[in-house]
Amino acid sequence: MSKILVVDDDESILELVKINLELMGHDVLTALDGIKGFALVKQDLPDLIILDVMMPEVDGFTVAQRIRQNSATKETPILMLTALGMIQDKVQGFNSGVDDYLVKPFELEELKVRVKALLRRSSSMPESLKTPEVLSVGDFTLVPESLTVKVTDGAVKLTPIEFEILNNLIQHHGQVVSSGNLLKEIWGYSKDDDVETIRVHIRHLRSKIEKASNKNYIETVYGGGYKFMPEGVEKVK
Repeated sequence: MSKILVVDDDESILELVKINLELMGHDVLTALDGIKGFALVKQDLPDLIILDVMMPEVDGFTVAQRIRQNSATKETPILMLTALGMIQDKVQGFNSGVDDYLVKPFELEELKVRVKALLRRSSSMPESLKTPEVLSVGDFTLVPESLTVKVTDGAVKLTPIEFEILNNLIQHHGQVVSSGNLLKEIWGYSKDDDVETIRVHIRHLRSKIEKASNKNYIETVYGGGYKFMPEGVEKVK
């Protein structure tokens, strides 16, 4: 059983989500505003946080940023559940540190799938991350134990999601991996109109690994997905 915190100023949605998560066997905490929500995050250290955006006092984007700045909760998965469905809203959410983004109105079954996927990654690490083996290809060496990738002479610390994305791309190096396949393999669902989820995380991943060298390693194949190039391509200065 996992401890889940739901923060939303809409009492009807709060109760709906709470009941359904409890039916899944989870212990559910609730808060009607961002201030109380963040206080419960620090006090109870939940395994997962479901967070609305438009709330009194403090909005969800700010709460997410504070959660990520706290050493005790910086790795806690966050699912943003909000009526804000524009691409710029999703980008802001992911830039605030959330792991997944679900737009209201939502289907309860989809919420359950996403909750299961986030908890699977956080509470029980994937088998690929439990093994002490490292994976080397081209300029890269993956170190699953520490969620680190060594690129040429540098080492880069990744988030669990970034590590899983990179690991997936490396396993298929030289091949095009579609956004839908990444969503299915890593988030547990596939939705054609949710490519922004992948796009934002790929951008963060690129930014991190390319700081360690002067090469591009992840090619965007428009209309297709992404392709990992083990040897990289020199950046044009």
